Amino acid sequence: MKLLHVDSSALGTHSVTRELGRALVESWTRTNPGTEVVYHDLAAQPLPHWAPVADASDPAARAGNAMLDEFLAADVVVIGAPMYNFSIPSTLKAWIDRVAVAGKTFRYGANGPEGLAGGKRVIIVSARGGIYSEGPAEAMDFQEDYLRKVFGFLGVTDVEVVRAEGVNLSPESRQRAVAAAHASIAGERRLAA
Repeated sequence: MKLLHVDSSALGTHSVTRELGRALVESWTRTNPGTEVVYHDLAAQPLPHWAPVADASDPAARAGNAMLDEFLAADVVVIGAPMYNFSIPSTLKAWIDRVAVAGKTFRYGANGPEGLAGGKRVIIVSARGGIYSEGPAEAMDFQEDYLRKVFGFLGVTDVEVVRAEGVNLSPESRQRAVAAAHASIAGERRLAA
């Protein structure tokens, strides 16, 4: 079993997605001993934003190919994805641009696009300062819906979200949201391979 864990929050030790992602991966590896974990911190080591590279020896091309290979090899992908300005961090978008590759993770055919990266599970660890899953701000959620659609486009049908939302409304709201997300991690069947 191979698990790919990707963090993208720039908040370091103050990051809710880092805390929850770490807890999820720890629970996963306790439940599934022998799981090989590959970790990337996209804030500490950001990928350059996508640009055509003519030379395969270029460091950006090598890094992109390595990210693609790790994604394709993974059985489970855990993505720490905080909401920044209604969407995702640009570092996570740069990673997505490396794994959404025509001919590798999707292709265009006579019936339109076809995902080639199915058979894996993606767990999105989401944190939001406000409430975007319902109410007046729901229409401004370009984070979780975007990620579900991207991975669906790549053929991944098993996409789950662990969410802590309202974390910036008050200290009490943050505590409740994080506790509820931890309880979700501890109580979910998602940890079984």
